[in-house]
Amino acid sequence: MVKSMTAFATRSAPGWTWDIRGVNGRGLDLRLRLPEGMAAEQSVRKMVASRITRGNISLTLRLTRETVLPALTVVPEALSVALVALRQVQDAAEAAGVTLAPASAAEVIALRGVMDGTASEASEPLVQEAMDSLPALLDAFIEMRAAEGRALAEILAARLDEIAALTAAARTEAAARAPRMAETLRANLARVLENADGIGPDRIAQELALIAIKSDVQEELDRLDAHIAAARALLKATAPVGRKLDFLTQEFNREANTLCSKAQSETLTRIGIEIKSAIDQMREQVQNVE
Repeated sequence: MVKSMTAFATRSAPGWTWDIRGVNGRGLDLRLRLPEGMAAEQSVRKMVASRITRGNISLTLRLTRETVLPALTVVPEALSVALVALRQVQDAAEAAGVTLAPASAAEVIALRGVMDGTASEASEPLVQEAMDSLPALLDAFIEMRAAEGRALAEILAARLDEIAALTAAARTEAAARAPRMAETLRANLARVLENADGIGPDRIAQELALIAIKSDVQEELDRLDAHIAAARALLKATAPVGRKLDFLTQEFNREANTLCSKAQSETLTRIGIEIKSAIDQMREQVQNVE
């Protein structure tokens, strides 16, 4: 099943809100924003990684302010150290002829370690309730990825149909130009024979074979058909297929480039360019497939 890497989901109850968003990425890049002091980061990461394999994921848990207001107390030892340090700074500034504004109480208690705050015990049941709801949040997120993936699969299938039709048109054009190519080959042979003094028949045969090979596009068309079949099979697969589809688009492009270089006809060149355009459109969509 094709899944998109772009999706979002939210889940909330009185006191807490989960929010998860995802966009495309090469691997799984999970960014967590959890309440300070919450010790469940590793279990959250493990749970997400067990359900999602690719994408840049942002997962946030917010507790409402009243549930997490800490019980603040002054740490006397730290306060004494801070006041002594402030006095030393002021004395050094005065000695240097610099006047500093006096520190306010708010600035003093904001210094690290001066205040000790522990989360209210009332938040612990809420955190557990939120953690219990995480699987349901991931279910909703994955379902949205699947829904977006179904739309992506339809777009990719349409691009593959377009490439298949263009490949068939290229076959028809290649078959139609075969008599013209044979006549061109005979003309080339005549010119070679006119100037073949000292050139052995083996060398002449080798050069003519190279001319024929350079103008034959059947191999490229066969490989395009094989890539189309492989891509269609991937669209029906149950495992993540994004990387495999990305590799296939590179192979598609390689064959289309060779087709254009061998074309030797305006019609075949145009078809090759149209195939490349369809491949580019396909590649843009594949970048968002898990």
